[in-house]
Amino acid sequence: DYHSLLVDPADSQRLTLGTHNGLYVSEDGGNRWRFAALRADDAMNLTRFGPNQLWVAGHNVLKKSTDGGRTWSDVQASGLPDFDVHALAADPRATDTLFAAVAGQGLYRSSDGGRSFSLVSRAVGGGVVTLAVTENGRILAGDVDRGLLVTADGGAHWRVSARGQVFGLAVSGSDPRRLIAAGAGLAVSIDGGRTWRWRLSLPGGAGPVAWAPSAPNTAFAVAFNGTLFRSDDGGASWQQVSGRRVA
Repeated sequence: DYHSLLVDPADSQRLTLGTHNGLYVSEDGGNRWRFAALRADDAMNLTRFGPNQLWVAGHNVLKKSTDGGRTWSDVQASGLPDFDVHALAADPRATDTLFAAVAGQGLYRSSDGGRSFSLVSRAVGGGVVTLAVTENGRILAGDVDRGLLVTADGGAHWRVSARGQVFGLAVSGSDPRRLIAAGAGLAVSIDGGRTWRWRLSLPGGAGPVAWAPSAPNTAFAVAFNGTLFRSDDGGASWQQVSGRRVA
């Protein structure tokens, strides 16, 4: 299973893919892949936290790396009801703030770099499998049952921004109004999630999606059948990267 995707901030050709059995890396834009780390760990979420840290979360998995993903250590965070973390996201405005959606428990926040968490809301968490935080402070939660949920007040109140299953979310680092949502295909919003346009239909569905920080108009997405797609025009059009499945 393919769960999460990150693009290196300095190299748009270097991709890291989180799967049900660890992490895989491509150095050539997704044409070739190699196993990288965390064999047998369920990498449901990959998050870049600050300038030097990578975090991975999943079913009973919460780990971090401070050396670019070469080595990993378990995070013993207090305040979480368990470590079945289905979604994880860093706040781009604060280098010490993380949000975690715990299966069936709700949304939790850490303000001390992940050492401790406290409950924010029980309104999300059950079906949430992806989180994103924008530069203007909005939190977006992709729910496989309810659609895309959005809060503008730190999690106190939520509204449904779009219906349908959402398995992946990506917010552009250069423009927080530009979003990509993955579900039965790929949809793009240029107004912060108020309106959406379908750009690619994928009957088998898609989940992992990510923008390339060093190339603001470039994004990648992985279909559940293992096909990698790339966009170089802000998500308006998508092309298959190669005829081979990803890792």
